[in-house]
Amino acid sequence: MNHQGTERIGDSVRNAVIIYNPTSGGQRARRLRELEDAARILKDAGLSAELAPTKQAGAATELARDAVKMGRQMVIACGGDGTINEVINGLAGSDVPLAVLPAGTANILAKEIGIPWNIPAAARLISGGKLARIALGEIIWPNGNHAAAERSNEPAQRYFLCVGGAGPDGAIVQAIDTESKSRVGILEYWKQGFRQYFSYGFPQFRIATNEKEMTGSLLVVGRTKYYGGPFRITTGASLFEDAFEIVAYSGRSRLTVLLCLPAIWLGLLRRVPGIHVWKTQRIRCEAVNGDRIFAQVDGEAASALPLEFRIVPNALTLVLPAAGAQR
Repeated sequence: MNHQGTERIGDSVRNAVIIYNPTSGGQRARRLRELEDAARILKDAGLSAELAPTKQAGAATELARDAVKMGRQMVIACGGDGTINEVINGLAGSDVPLAVLPAGTANILAKEIGIPWNIPAAARLISGGKLARIALGEIIWPNGNHAAAERSNEPAQRYFLCVGGAGPDGAIVQAIDTESKSRVGILEYWKQGFRQYFSYGFPQFRIATNEKEMTGSLLVVGRTKYYGGPFRITTGASLFEDAFEIVAYSGRSRLTVLLCLPAIWLGLLRRVPGIHVWKTQRIRCEAVNGDRIFAQVDGEAASALPLEFRIVPNALTLVLPAAGAQR
């Protein structure tokens, strides 16, 4: 069960750290100026916030863990979905709340909870925000499959906040060129999506939950309504519910997958033939014919199937804007 508090952040939090990715989303000099403005805004509200830049992949997780050990009262993440994913992997299971200053290629969480895409404006909302204890998603590689993850420097499990998936979106994320992404942002995802549409074979895999089992070629595991950029796919999902909403496609037709795009815009995805939607707390995925099928969580590459997605209740304290908390 998740709980939303009524205590204002400014009444209880005095010590925070802002973990930020200096390469996220471009305009680095402007980003630093905005972060310095944000720190001043927080200080005026009685909240001291130290800036802590990441220096390499995975650094945000270690910085968040250090913040917990040092007794920080809040961690503020500034970056895209990948930076926030790293931070929650350092905060999961602790009582230290997470606040967000949106930046990066995309920021699903900011859209979901109504944070403005402006760092100083978002900073002004923090001191008056409310606390909500929520579940996280977790991806795990069972039955010893984590050895493959270890070879690629990934852990045997990983938390995620907003969305996971397997199939073509996993292949797209695996193919992303990080240097190109830093230059052109979300256009890199569109470029790889176009390439994968024509080259991906849509191999099928087993999708098993307590409520339903099926064979499919595409799986979206949602904790949020938004799915990267403006897309809303798992429209029945909620951060404040201890469950995923699943959208799975049982076919292998490229044309049907292409038709899903206008169907998403029009809110008609559930009417597309072969689309299945349901809610669950745990999903097991395994390739049918030994194909190498990849997954992704929060827009970051994850290792290949077999794997499981599961809900971890009561895992993270999230700072909500006061208006978002009321909604």
